[in-house]
Amino acid sequence: MKKITFALLALIILLAVGCSMNVSTIGDGPQKNEVIQARQWYILYGLVPLNNVDTKQMAGDAKNYEIKTEQSGLDILMNLFTNGVTVTSRTVTVTK
Repeated sequence: MKKITFALLALIILLAVGCSMNVSTIGDGPQKNEVIQARQWYILYGLVPLNNVDTKQMAGDAKNYEIKTEQSGLDILMNLFTNGVTVTSRTVTVTK
């Protein structure tokens, strides 16, 4: 019973940490509810980026917006299959 409890607790902690996010507010923050998302891919467990997500281009000419980077549930699901080849992803969201 202790092994099952420990395994369950470890899984919950890993999932909670995996869903961490960083939020940056530019100007007064989002004024409209316009959301643009992109996925940033990394190799070697996050050491080397495979693509370039340009948040400035995603924001366009907006002066007030919010940038959120997170490892969402979909990212965690995809990473279950891609971790074997050391590839991971994070979702980048710009809200204008």
